[in-house]
Amino acid sequence: MILRDALTSELLFIRQQRVAAYSEYADALPEDHWNALKQSILSEADLQPGVEIIVAEIAGEIVGSVVLFPPKIKAYEGFGDALDHSEIRMLAVAPTAQGKGVASSLVTECMNRTKNKGHRSIGLHTGEFMANAIKLYKQFGFQRIPEHDFEPANDGIIVKAFRLDF
Repeated sequence: MILRDALTSELLFIRQQRVAAYSEYADALPEDHWNALKQSILSEADLQPGVEIIVAEIAGEIVGSVVLFPPKIKAYEGFGDALDHSEIRMLAVAPTAQGKGVASSLVTECMNRTKNKGHRSIGLHTGEFMANAIKLYKQFGFQRIPEHDFEPANDGIIVKAFRLDF
């Protein structure tokens, strides 16, 4: 597996792959919440200065991606705060590549890049319905920071905040 920065020419594909990866939740969520999630993962928040879009490649094919926001940059349009730590967002793995360590590799890459910049913590938000994602993040040692949770669709579904201190 090769981890590298995304090329501008790959952004449309990456955004479409994100939607495909998150589509497993479409039927389980209220329509307004799914639309808010879809809008969020298709947003151009990842084009802000200092934001890194990282892809995972297997056999020349992009099989996953993640966005790494630097500290003090608002990672969510209209929600959340600009936090004092780096933020992992939009971790997505192609359905055909799930279970191959892609997500773990992308999270590890974000952690390494954050450490290499001298930052002492990294965070993320994930929907409370994303049980596998929460399990993965807890395996890495991420801890809940509920004071940074938010509710994007005003439907009782919480986007939970986590942080890992190095």
